[in-house]
Amino acid sequence: MSISSTLDRLHFKAKQNKFLQYFAVFNRLALAAGFLPSGFVKIMDERFTSLSVNHPMGHYLEALHRTGYYYTFIGILQVTAAILLVIPRTATLGALIYFPIILNICILSLALRFEGSFVSSPLMVLANLYLLCWDYDKLKYILPFYKQKT
Repeated sequence: MSISSTLDRLHFKAKQNKFLQYFAVFNRLALAAGFLPSGFVKIMDERFTSLSVNHPMGHYLEALHRTGYYYTFIGILQVTAAILLVIPRTATLGALIYFPIILNICILSLALRFEGSFVSSPLMVLANLYLLCWDYDKLKYILPFYKQKT
């Protein structure tokens, strides 16, 4: 049995589970709630945190804030991903946009030993991965191991 047919079978069984359906909706809403405030702060060109520039994360965020339009661009992407996650028809695209952003935040938090998101950012990465797995039926066509049935 091929890996793609095994994943198709497991995914089909998971999609039938009501608890997992509700959990997917919860994750979409929770992740959206995580990016909306921080995205709006960046769009309004305000500092994201009051951390001192003596702290490594504060120094990084101050430098990021001073980039100008790049800071705003990140905020626009965060808000866009959050809005797309809330709309069921566009949730997959929202999860795809969300993933590289939250993965970057997670790696940065771990690398700089930032206690403020030491737990939350890895959990957000896991929640986003859950949503990407939940939408496996839509994403499987771009995976390298997917074999189309003829």
